[in-house]
Amino acid sequence: MPKYSIVVPFHNEEDNVTTLYDRLKAVMEAVLEPGRDTFELVFVDDGSRDRTYRLLEEIAAVDSRVLVVKLRRNFGQTSALAAGFDHAQGEYILAMDGDLQHDPREIPAFLSKLEEGYDVVSGWRSQRGDNFLLRRIPSRAANWLMAALSGVNIHDFGTTFKAYRREVIQNIPLYGEMHRFIPALASWYGASICEIPISNPAREFGKSHYGISRTFRVFFDLLTIRFLLKYMTRPLHFFGTFGAVGMLGGSALAAWLLVLKLTTHANMANNHGPLFVIAGVSILAGIQMMGIGLLGELQVRHFHNANHRAPYAVDRILRLRSSEESLLQ
Repeated sequence: MPKYSIVVPFHNEEDNVTTLYDRLKAVMEAVLEPGRDTFELVFVDDGSRDRTYRLLEEIAAVDSRVLVVKLRRNFGQTSALAAGFDHAQGEYILAMDGDLQHDPREIPAFLSKLEEGYDVVSGWRSQRGDNFLLRRIPSRAANWLMAALSGVNIHDFGTTFKAYRREVIQNIPLYGEMHRFIPALASWYGASICEIPISNPAREFGKSHYGISRTFRVFFDLLTIRFLLKYMTRPLHFFGTFGAVGMLGGSALAAWLLVLKLTTHANMANNHGPLFVIAGVSILAGIQMMGIGLLGELQVRHFHNANHRAPYAVDRILRLRSSEESLLQ
């Protein structure tokens, strides 16, 4: 069993695959003591359409420390990371991008923090080299909102360059685009979190997969994570509050209209028709919100009892058996 697992998702990164592998191997071999600690490289091909998988296949054919997980199609970065985490065997798991914008030489700093006892070590791109208007300003605003809504005081949620203890990352369900919220979700489980500054050089080869449209998706993800952190296990407290307010408000208005009818004998339909509608809609909406809350409670129960379905589909897995493993067969 390796002590360290490096998880890297790739999507159309044929120009960067070999270079990143060489750099990772050189760093890990220099850091670890021979014969004591071992490592593995878990490379996930997220439905690439170029030569990325072929290059990964060639690497796996000559290095038994490399595990290649090929997904059937492009499921997205979060699902690719989930696939890597599920197949990683290390006690400590480090994730990074495959576009060479994360420097493998900074890996020892992450591992050192894990050795100190932290559960999650997050990278902080304190000096960013990308576009100021289209990337840095939206990112800074999104990170501020994430910190305020999640209660996790770190500067950079967006970077993939993070390290985790195995028992922590295994408890976090990943789907959609939730990988950027791993520190916030980990804090819900009581994980200790720190961050370290990392470099963020400009992309050398290939084309970025992110644009300004990503900012709008992040906004909706923020609402999701806020709801999950506060009401993940008690959705009835959220929907029930609105339901109770609607039912009580509608009932009070209906009672007032009834008293008014009994005391004045006025034609309520003509004089207070809109109030009748408001009262009825409020009561019905309140009942519906209460019902949604109860359905949410059933989903929570199902979540904690049923088997979880992976948010990806694996096409094939490649790993070269080492000579020791071959002798044991």
